[in-house]
Amino acid sequence: MPIGNPSNTDSLFRDVFADVLNSNKSFVENFEHEELTGTAKEGLAIITCMDSRISPLAVVGMKPGDAKILRNAGARVTDDVLRTLVLASYLLGVKRILVMPHTDCRMANGDEADIHNEINAQYGIDTSSIEFKTVKDQKKALLEDLHKIRNFPLLNEEVVVGGAIYNVGNGKLEPLEG
Repeated sequence: MPIGNPSNTDSLFRDVFADVLNSNKSFVENFEHEELTGTAKEGLAIITCMDSRISPLAVVGMKPGDAKILRNAGARVTDDVLRTLVLASYLLGVKRILVMPHTDCRMANGDEADIHNEINAQYGIDTSSIEFKTVKDQKKALLEDLHKIRNFPLLNEEVVVGGAIYNVGNGKLEPLEG
């Protein structure tokens, strides 16, 4: 949705996000996390997908303040994820990293060309200049991402890295050795 005239941006924002702002008022009235710090109390970072069916803290039985959550399409380990993990592993209490892609992921249900073609066909936008990082084999991609993290030279050496595929149909984590 185009923002329109900069002079009415605030008004547009308030209209389009009215439900969010109203919900925030209730959240503020019942806010109970003022004691939390920026560190991960349970020493965990979770890399997962942006899919709205996933509630990362709930999946692992944790609550706000316990873990760092990094999300992107497909739960892929990108340069930005590695940058963030370096900070988290030295400055924010992260000692464990869980890479957690999920079943029924759009990034695993087609290849790069399919996604580019679909966006172009539906919206007339050429996205070929970016890589979506689709995967044909989620287990293979997860193993590659685990290897990428474990071999990143700037990451704190004390960090333990693991992977599991989250099943969006039943909530179960399937650990992947490797």
